[in-house]
Amino acid sequence: MGLMNRITALFKAKLTRVLDSAEDPRETLDYSYQKQLEMLQGVKRGIADVVTSRRRLELQAARLQDNLSKLEVQARQSLAAGREDLARLALTRKQAAQMQLQGLETQINDLGKEQEKLASAEARLSTKVEAFRTRKEVIKAQYSAAEAQVRIGEAVTGISEEMTDVGMAIDRAEDKTEQLRARAGAIDELVAAGTLEDFTGGQDEVERELAKINITTGVEQELAALKQQMAPKQLKEGQ
Repeated sequence: MGLMNRITALFKAKLTRVLDSAEDPRETLDYSYQKQLEMLQGVKRGIADVVTSRRRLELQAARLQDNLSKLEVQARQSLAAGREDLARLALTRKQAAQMQLQGLETQINDLGKEQEKLASAEARLSTKVEAFRTRKEVIKAQYSAAEAQVRIGEAVTGISEEMTDVGMAIDRAEDKTEQLRARAGAIDELVAAGTLEDFTGGQDEVERELAKINITTGVEQELAALKQQMAPKQLKEGQ
């Protein structure tokens, strides 16, 4: 049961690690910030386009204004020359140019207002983006610090994936060590009882039996010698 619990814990730890890596809030914050920057750049490009259009219209209005002055001069010169028809034509063109100029001035005025709105929106958006960037960095720093604390805590308590692997390795090593010790003790007992032959000793069964006989013979010889040595003393003590 202990091994199965560790395997289950290891599987859960790996699954959690995969989910966490797929939902890293720091990456989400950076992505959101990048999108806001793109939006801000779009607003700035819009302002640039409006400014370009307004300046183009202002140039056209300036040319029309110059043309109005020329047409008025032409009308005066035509009247002075007695050409009322030419004067009428110049003034007609002047009236048409004035109408165009009024239309351009209206468009220029509208573009100016649009530019002001976009500039105001760009300023507000820039403030929000900068505030988001600051907040984003704070959150990322807090998340990294919390993540480091969790990793340290897991390492200390041994509940992290790596420490789980280490714990399982220790358990396996201890189990194998106990098995080897038990086997070594059983082998020693069998060898001592004579059940197993010690092939490293260089002696076969005959040699061992002969060795036992030699030992027994030596013991008997020493015992007989001791008896002989002690016999005269026992006789003297009996007299």
